[in-house]
Amino acid sequence: MSIRTGLIGLGMMGRHHARVMRTVEGTQLVAVADAMGDPHGVAGDLPLYDSVQGLIEHGVDAVVCAVPTGLHEEVGLALAAAGVHVMVEKPIAHSTEAGARLVEAFESAGLVGAVGHIERFNPALQELRRRVQAGELGRVLQISTLRQGGFPARIADVGVVKDLGTHDIDLTSWLAESPYERVAAETAANSGREHEDMVVASGRLASGVITNHVVNWLSPVKVRQTTVTGELGAFVADTVTADLTFQANGSVPTSWEAVSAFRGVSEGDVTRLAIAKPEPLKTEHEAFRDAILGVRQDHVSMAEGLDTLRVAEAFIESARSGSRVTL
Repeated sequence: MSIRTGLIGLGMMGRHHARVMRTVEGTQLVAVADAMGDPHGVAGDLPLYDSVQGLIEHGVDAVVCAVPTGLHEEVGLALAAAGVHVMVEKPIAHSTEAGARLVEAFESAGLVGAVGHIERFNPALQELRRRVQAGELGRVLQISTLRQGGFPARIADVGVVKDLGTHDIDLTSWLAESPYERVAAETAANSGREHEDMVVASGRLASGVITNHVVNWLSPVKVRQTTVTGELGAFVADTVTADLTFQANGSVPTSWEAVSAFRGVSEGDVTRLAIAKPEPLKTEHEAFRDAILGVRQDHVSMAEGLDTLRVAEAFIESARSGSRVTL
């Protein structure tokens, strides 16, 4: 049986979803929708509707929702009421209250509700997590992320914390397999818009792992880097190139007494790992498909998306109040 899929939101992300949805085995993209039309010409010979109602009436089993964040709740609730599985782009919603309503709607209807936290499906991070689970770092001590680049004109309804920062919150919690316990953050708004465009944040997970995140929209240098430091060394993932590097702790003993008294580590061998690099967006869509089929459950659930949004709002609250926030 082929899953009949629809897409609502044909903007920058929507055009990529449309391309990938046409290639996912076991699914068939049957209709698309956008109130603003089809700016990138992705519909082709598919029916193009101007609302979610059009998709519902056309007849779909699952929908990818790539509309602006402020519309996620309205569109998602309509689809849940119609019995349609949904993957909504991240963040899950514009507020935790709206996100909680989405979680409840999909759980009570027994439907798959997923959130498009695509970084989880980056091959470098998937391989990193597998190796951490296999014990290659020993105990994980710290996770540090750096995510910066130019200003995206496409984003107007949320700031950099909810748009980009949610990537790092989600992947950090997922890599460590632990929720956030407390956070502290500073934000800045330098671009003349309502929302913040820079954030630096630190945190502590329930497992004891400490974290730090630097995220901004105001850098001419695009960086997407995650560093996981453990007892045995550090993994560095570059999610732009999907490269994964391991730097081992040095194990060469020293006879210099003044140095050997320091209980730290030294630089060991550096290895760039050869890994397969499937497109993250396609891997994400395959996980959504398999969740609908009941084959596996490694999609990002709406409940997980809501947890991520709660942490993002804690970042914003910490910056506003000047205090650390406990979750």
